[in-house]
Amino acid sequence: MTAETVTSYEMLRRLVAFDTTSRNSNLELIDDVQAYLAAHGVESMLVPNDDGKKANLIATIGPRVPGGIVLSGHTDVVPVDGQPWDTDPWTLTEKADGNLYGRGTCDMKAFAAVVLALVPRFKAADLKVPVHIALSYDEEVGCFGAMRLVERLAAELPRPRACIVGEPTMMSVVNAQNTATTFFTTFTGFEAHSSMTHLGVSAIHFAGEFIHWLNVVQDEFAARPRTDIDLVPPHTTINVGTISGGTAGNILARECVLLWGYRTTPGEDQWALERRARAWLGEVLLPRMRAKHPAARIETVSRSAIPGLMPEQNEEATQLALAWSGGNRTHAVPYGTEAGIFRAAGIPTVICGPGDIAQAHQPNEFLAKSQLAACEGFMDRLIDWARRQ
Repeated sequence: MTAETVTSYEMLRRLVAFDTTSRNSNLELIDDVQAYLAAHGVESMLVPNDDGKKANLIATIGPRVPGGIVLSGHTDVVPVDGQPWDTDPWTLTEKADGNLYGRGTCDMKAFAAVVLALVPRFKAADLKVPVHIALSYDEEVGCFGAMRLVERLAAELPRPRACIVGEPTMMSVVNAQNTATTFFTTFTGFEAHSSMTHLGVSAIHFAGEFIHWLNVVQDEFAARPRTDIDLVPPHTTINVGTISGGTAGNILARECVLLWGYRTTPGEDQWALERRARAWLGEVLLPRMRAKHPAARIETVSRSAIPGLMPEQNEEATQLALAWSGGNRTHAVPYGTEAGIFRAAGIPTVICGPGDIAQAHQPNEFLAKSQLAACEGFMDRLIDWARRQ
């Protein structure tokens, strides 16, 4: 197979063309990347999910010795359903404003595109410590792939010195992030004719009361912002992502399911709000439901839990990333990434990647083309460092 030489722009166009929405398989993209790496003489291993429809990829360039650098990114993207796109979201489109439009341009295929396009430079550099490429699935729905990837990486590769997660930060260095915790809460009521509300329990009505309670708690957090950390917004945030339930307009809903979650700021107790919510549901709301009908139930199950990232745990990775980015300060972010998972495995980790998180998940998602060059500069300085170790 002939080794391809491609630019970061060309690789980004290639990656964007794969519809890797989290509900879909990512195997076409992974197979393409694996073939590209093989053509350059780079072996890779896959870490599949349980049904084999998705896979993580881990590849190493350079000697298999301790002290390498992990370059981590996710392959999945969020849906485009119902969003008013001006261009085909699966076709990279460059406009006169200097921006590159397409789903995943910002979050976060640009980082992977730069890393892959520079594989020939990594190969030619006579690295003294390895560079590990780590691409995961299902980050957008709970970092499920990264959990399995990090476990495999820690078990089979020499201990890395640091990890760079390439989520969009405009190539600034981020060494603190919020947690991200999500749940499914199922409200089970009792069906009755909508004119006979005294005979039944509407699961939707009581789910609405829980949503109201979450809004009140959110206002409580907002009224007590943290002043000791550079974070926007500077407090725990809560979101109800989806709600489903009910049978018809003239029936009291038997069931209603909420997908909800929260993000605590670095250093806070990740589980305090869960405990508080479960207590309110069980001690306040459920008795009221059962007063109307004893068959009523509320069940909350955990969907995902992503650990946060603390600055003091990542000083070595921070100093390296600042040197490679040319930055002089670090930042904190409210969103979650796989960085906390790498850190929990004992690998110092920071977040630094091309793009502006404000564009993520939006219709007409875009990346400033200049961010590709900025990321390439970062990688060139990383290569020079790895040659001199």
